[in-house]
Amino acid sequence: MVTVDEADQGLPERKFGWWDMWVPEDEDPRQDGAFENSERAMLLGFLSDYRLTLEMKCAGLDPAGLAKASVPPSDLSLLGLVRHLAGVERSWFRRILAGEDVPAPYVVDGVDTEFSGAVADPAVVEEAWATWRGEVANSEAFVAAHADLGWIGADGQTPLRRVLIHMIEEYARHCGHADLIRERVDGRVGQ
Repeated sequence: MVTVDEADQGLPERKFGWWDMWVPEDEDPRQDGAFENSERAMLLGFLSDYRLTLEMKCAGLDPAGLAKASVPPSDLSLLGLVRHLAGVERSWFRRILAGEDVPAPYVVDGVDTEFSGAVADPAVVEEAWATWRGEVANSEAFVAAHADLGWIGADGQTPLRRVLIHMIEEYARHCGHADLIRERVDGRVGQ
């Protein structure tokens, strides 16, 4: 069993300050709530900002850093989060809303490998980002094609509005995880 003291050995000292943000404030790609005052613009804006935050939290890490597990015995990693969120995007937008018969991207022989398969291999990292970006692009195109947020998905019960709110919640939760994982990887905090 690993004690707290043992788990903390070798970690960089925690430092936080506005001087150490990911990007200068005037170069931050996120809108931080400065959206048009409409329901659609707010929902899509916050979802976009959280997607950008995930990318920012992963920026500059090599495959080993992206695959580094949070704390034993957990296999939660930044790369695992990217893989997980690709699956979440696919499930809600393709399967539930669009009614497509597509498999979950990281289920192998009935076993979910989103996190266990997130290994420090450049090809695995490249594939994960390509899958996530492809699913985000599909989700954005799906939303753009449906002006009515009350539109009911192919499952006959799920409105588009509910999925957008759920996706914001999903990304917000996992961006919180990403904050802590990134700090564990290299001490980087903020934004």
